[in-house]
Amino acid sequence: MFKSLNLKVIIFGFIFTFFSSFGQSFFLGLFNSSIRDTLSITQGQFGSIYASATLLSSFILIWIGKKIDDINIFKFAFFVTLLLSFSCFFFSKISSVIFLFLAIFLMRFSGQGMMSHTATTTISRYFTKSRGKALSTTWFGLSTAEFILPVFIVYLLTITSWQNIWISISLLVLIFLPVVSFSLIKDLNFDSREEVNENEKNEKKIKQWKRIDVLKDYRFYVICSNMLAMPWIATGVFVYQSFITESKDWGAFIIAQSFMVYSILSVITLLASGFLIDKFTSRKLLIFMNFPLLLSALVLIFFDSTITAFIFLGLIGISNGLANVLGSSTWAEIYGVKYIGSIKALTTALMVFSTAFGTALFGILIDKGFSIEQIAMISFIYILASLIALFIVRNRLNPIYI
Repeated sequence: MFKSLNLKVIIFGFIFTFFSSFGQSFFLGLFNSSIRDTLSITQGQFGSIYASATLLSSFILIWIGKKIDDINIFKFAFFVTLLLSFSCFFFSKISSVIFLFLAIFLMRFSGQGMMSHTATTTISRYFTKSRGKALSTTWFGLSTAEFILPVFIVYLLTITSWQNIWISISLLVLIFLPVVSFSLIKDLNFDSREEVNENEKNEKKIKQWKRIDVLKDYRFYVICSNMLAMPWIATGVFVYQSFITESKDWGAFIIAQSFMVYSILSVITLLASGFLIDKFTSRKLLIFMNFPLLLSALVLIFFDSTITAFIFLGLIGISNGLANVLGSSTWAEIYGVKYIGSIKALTTALMVFSTAFGTALFGILIDKGFSIEQIAMISFIYILASLIALFIVRNRLNPIYI
């Protein structure tokens, strides 16, 4: 499916998204109890620190992330690798609330932010006709991490301290990723592109948008309102899953078991969406992205039986699989790839911000006495409103040709 250099770029993207997992909520959450015990803080205090550190990382990402448009990708990847390694080492030294804030900020910025940004920007810029399949394969790296790491880390926590685990991760990143980057992308430059045939070379070129121009385009905000639904709603669900299980009386292990359905459907949709995007374009598929998420909110509002937990998480998994690929390919299709780094830095920062927003909003609503059904209704209204807006402009999402 992919030729030699193409395959190297794909493997690079896969590995970097896999390693981005060290800054993702699902991974950091595994150390929640250990850190709270070490610092003697409550769930609420941990959540507030987590949200504020995530928020700060999203703002910094807007400015640092755009540098990928100005620096050779190998050098940029090496810088990100050093930052991630340092962040992991710093995380092992948490001894106070201030250190916790700084450690979470560094992990969210370097892991969730910069690692995934580096991978998806490289893929989006390099690939044209196979961009969908390339991105879906790349995001499979994170899905692989979500499947493997939780069980592995839980086992490691039974035989060693959480500090030792983070020191080991730091060393792994420092040794492994520079070798990977040198082996796979050392020859990649700003003009490197996927090989295309003569007919494709002669196709009309699209306008290359700068970030300042994108910010003046109303379509950007309509698309973003849809893109950001998944991060803030899913993060709220994941962080406050115990509140949902207690409200629905599902039992302590039902959500955990339902995550298997979430993972399976997320991966299936992820892989299928790559082929669909290359066949139909991201612009045409975008309208379908949040329909499963919309249905999941309805399930939470109207049903209480145990089986609905599996349906609920499964529907979120389908939207997640679509969102991962569409969230990168859509911008390249509409705005071109010359300045895709600065555009993706902004959209990735907004995504990170939305996860902090979801954590804070769900927590505030729960503290105010809102039921899970009422919170799901608020989520439903947001998704529906953003979908209606997208439906109105769906025929105006084509790129501008020059």
